Amino acid sequence: MPLLCEHYKNITPLSVIIPTLNAAETIDQTLAALFLSALVGEVIVADGGSTDMTVCVARKAGARVILAPRGRGPQLAAGASAALNNWLLFMHADCRLEPAWEVAVSVFLAAPAAATRAGYFDLALDDAAPAARRLERAVAWRCRRLALPYGDQGLLIARSLYEAVGGFAPLPLMEDVDLVRRLGRRRLVPIGARCFASAQRYRRDGYLRRPLRNLLCLGLYFAGVPPSRIVRLYG
Repeated sequence: MPLLCEHYKNITPLSVIIPTLNAAETIDQTLAALFLSALVGEVIVADGGSTDMTVCVARKAGARVILAPRGRGPQLAAGASAALNNWLLFMHADCRLEPAWEVAVSVFLAAPAAATRAGYFDLALDDAAPAARRLERAVAWRCRRLALPYGDQGLLIARSLYEAVGGFAPLPLMEDVDLVRRLGRRRLVPIGARCFASAQRYRRDGYLRRPLRNLLCLGLYFAGVPPSRIVRLYG
């Protein structure tokens, strides 16, 4: 660990921003992994009104908790406004970065044009099922061909770029798609490390049914249906 700290001491610390809503079952593992990193300057949990122990768990782990209007967009925007550092890392509460993420992120941050680009992680699911590998490949194709990483892949972005493109819109859903479309393909790059997301929702809803529902929601969004209506279908 001392060698890692020495290596990262000249890297600008990150403000990690996590929106939560009744995430007590997963947020503790996510936070524990983040606070082991010398790159993390602070973790902000933007809570949308949890009725479980999410807020207590987050505060006990050392995160700064702020209350925000419910909805990923408003919560992420509130977290970004409260952040103290110039680099923002947006994550979901049920995601964990693989151990090698620090090396990949430090390389990303050290690049001359780092502040003009936004980085995302490769999606990995914590499930050994073959269906999980197929979904990971489909997500990799979507990012490579369509430049559409989702929020469960994380987003690392300089505050200056985040503000220049207008930040997260106050949308209850599709806030990630909205932001990466404004960033555009040329400013989106893979970081080169994996983000492990919980596969619980896919095991519950099915590895075919849930992606098809997500695809339908995306199609409705591109067709102009308001996210406030799409969120009812998304659940």
